[in-house]
Amino acid sequence: MRIQTFAEHNFELLVLANPFATRDYLPLPDQPTLTMHPGPPVYWRAVLPSARQVGDKFRLGLRCDDGWGNPSDNIKARLGLSANLEVQGLPESVAFEPGQFTQILESLSVKEPGILEIRLTDGDGTQLARSNPLVISDGGGPRHFWGDMHGQSKETVGTNSAGDYFAFARDMAFLDATSHQGNDFQVSTEFWGEICDLCERFDEPGRFTAMPGYEWSGNTGMGGDRNVYFAKAGETIRRSSHAMIPDISDIDNDCNTADDLFRALIDRDAVVNAHVGGRYADMRRYHDGRVEKSVEIHSAWGSFEWILMDSFEMNHRIGIVANSDGHKGRPGASHPGASLFGAFGGLTCFLTDDLSRAGIMECWRSRHHYATTGARIYLDVKAGFDQPGLIFATDPALGEAASRPLSEITMGDIYCAASDRVQLDLKIVGTSPLLRVDVFDGARLIESLRPYGPGDLGGRLRLTWEGARGRGRGRALNWDGVARLTGNEFLDPQPINFWNPNRALRMDDPTCIAWQSITTGNFAGFHALLSDPDEGDLEIETGPLIAQIPVADLGFEDIFIPTVGLGAGLRLMRLPEGDTPSEMTCSLTLPVDGADESRLFVRVTQMDGHQA
Repeated sequence: MRIQTFAEHNFELLVLANPFATRDYLPLPDQPTLTMHPGPPVYWRAVLPSARQVGDKFRLGLRCDDGWGNPSDNIKARLGLSANLEVQGLPESVAFEPGQFTQILESLSVKEPGILEIRLTDGDGTQLARSNPLVISDGGGPRHFWGDMHGQSKETVGTNSAGDYFAFARDMAFLDATSHQGNDFQVSTEFWGEICDLCERFDEPGRFTAMPGYEWSGNTGMGGDRNVYFAKAGETIRRSSHAMIPDISDIDNDCNTADDLFRALIDRDAVVNAHVGGRYADMRRYHDGRVEKSVEIHSAWGSFEWILMDSFEMNHRIGIVANSDGHKGRPGASHPGASLFGAFGGLTCFLTDDLSRAGIMECWRSRHHYATTGARIYLDVKAGFDQPGLIFATDPALGEAASRPLSEITMGDIYCAASDRVQLDLKIVGTSPLLRVDVFDGARLIESLRPYGPGDLGGRLRLTWEGARGRGRGRALNWDGVARLTGNEFLDPQPINFWNPNRALRMDDPTCIAWQSITTGNFAGFHALLSDPDEGDLEIETGPLIAQIPVADLGFEDIFIPTVGLGAGLRLMRLPEGDTPSEMTCSLTLPVDGADESRLFVRVTQMDGHQA
């Protein structure tokens, strides 16, 4: 029997008996259960917020995960702490004892602006972890709060209880906000009441926000999966169906299509996000911008920029989020495990000074948020104009909207420019070295920015595979394969987005790298040094395609080899041999065509495979 990869309090061994030899198998009245414990500690994590002001109090969260992403309590150690800036209240060391999953250090502060990083070291001074960056400013700009607003527990199709779910988000993943999103056709009236009660119990304005909500789970033909969020507990649940709920006393509240759902919520303090899971949302046929504010373009199910491009094509003015949609009881730290989940769960960063339900709702409605694939990347995007135009409080395409003159706007804003040019200002502080920053107008790539130039390239190869079979279920694309060099050798290969320890990248000999890997709209791969930067040929053999490329042909621009599927193909490029910067501050001046609508979209990609 192969044990699952995620910790669980009560794993039920379903045992049935045929006591009368009638083939009428009956479950035992008391099913045996197991407790799945985390394994030994492997990966240390140090988690900070991402944007605060000078003097703000903040916390540092510490934990160590096992090889499958479960926080481990099998630790006895005293660890050192150090920082690149002076941190008020930071001790020199912390102790972990067996049975202890985390350490949370509260009431830390910094007196000067800068970019803070904290190092965690063992007794010999070896670095175990480096925190995500915390940008400390001396005034101006909102704070950044991190949420995973989409996941389930055992009451529907997840693991561990709903109470465990909220506690993990707050105390293990160190999130600022979360929401439970059970499939509506499994959420009984009693369980809906329990979700609302838990949100009331865990919600603590200024510290942790628990949003009441559920997943409207209609088939794609009826609109497809939507996440519903309320500003207060006790609202009426409007299900897509009662498919798995025997009690149909409230079936008249059901909304069988997404349009029905939008109409039912139009006068409620609620927002809807479209997402791609088992029943992907159809943005071409179903959308109401008065209620539906964002699309989820990444989760443990994969990456789905196509749903954003569908929205752009239909002229929706929409925001971008990412969440885990996890089923393993780990919101905010959702490792995909050994199943066919193809990616690490995503996060949404909310830009606000008000960590409360009202503050999060306002972020959704104004689209003041951005998405990542799970890393706490700092991203600040502003647009400036040489003369004031009009910024709108709501989308003027949906009716009368208040406006005011302004010459600088931020992510999510809807704006009517009076200038013929816009200056796009980007500040990025990554959690690892940066690969590139792509700037789009809708689906059209305007420019790719990199923290290095053609003259910096060396003998470092990057090979990735990407895409999916299609939009719906069964989207996983199997890339099991091998890369061979003739007339050259690989050195020090490093995997990108390999999450399954049992399906690792391996180098059989210096001329051959092999792998087992799937993608579900995201990408995976490796980078490796070459013993000679320009000699030999590279042969790649995978299930979807076979390719052969001279090493000398690899340069600054990507080589993309497409294959059958949704955005599927191989991508190759040459990189600098050393680390690239993890920070970029840059400006682009772009024309504004008064006759057309621009949808400026920024995508950051790190060397380690994470994106924002």
